[in-house]
Amino acid sequence: MYQIKKIFLTIAVSSMSLAMNAQMRDNLSPTFGTFPSANTADSSTTKNKFPVTGLILPAACITYGFIALHDNGLRKINEDWKKNIWDDHPHKKLHLDNIFVVLPGAGAFALEAFGVKGKYPLKDKAIIYAMTSLLANGTASIMKKSTKSLRPDSTKYNSFPSGHSAQVFASAEFLRMEYKNVSAWYGIAGYAIALTTAYLRTYNNKHWLSDVIAGAGVGIASTKLTYWLYPKIRHWFFKDKPATTMILPTYNQGQFGIGMTHQF
Repeated sequence: MYQIKKIFLTIAVSSMSLAMNAQMRDNLSPTFGTFPSANTADSSTTKNKFPVTGLILPAACITYGFIALHDNGLRKINEDWKKNIWDDHPHKKLHLDNIFVVLPGAGAFALEAFGVKGKYPLKDKAIIYAMTSLLANGTASIMKKSTKSLRPDSTKYNSFPSGHSAQVFASAEFLRMEYKNVSAWYGIAGYAIALTTAYLRTYNNKHWLSDVIAGAGVGIASTKLTYWLYPKIRHWFFKDKPATTMILPTYNQGQFGIGMTHQF
């Protein structure tokens, strides 16, 4: 039990540290992994640096998840986690994870609605969020189909990675990226919600511990890659012309996502 608590504490501290350390790095090195506002796009827009440092932790999370699919030691940790949370303490499921998964992203747009301006204007923000969600959910879906890992409740062979974790951590990083120059607390709050959602996926016996860790990595990486890629797409294809964008939430087979239509 001590080992399980230690693992959970490590995940919690790592998630919170990611938001705070990323905020400090952005403040100390404003040119790293950043790019000009969409309102002032120029030739430097396409030269924003690839977020190598920012992808180290997400890559480690995804690697851990893949190794846990076959490594007996890490699979034992998964089993011990399930035993201590579910088998030894039977309880009713809390379906708050289906609500929490959309909160960080919704929070970013709520802040915009209340006049708190982020990195990008609303239309660009909507496109970025849609791209992030599609990348996170698409990657998670491909990984699920290729690994065919059995869920801890033995219901389906689509356990790895956690789609909820991928989406909520993508949204948490989106919230942090948009409002890191306003307050670090927005990002910390988003990551707290993401961590709670990931825990609930194991609490509800829907995912192994390694599933949610890998899902977190997929989500964070998706957002970081989108923020690196979007300025290039906007510069190459949009040419700063006015655009009409509509985003709508989607729900398919227990997975939340984002749908987008864009008129040039």
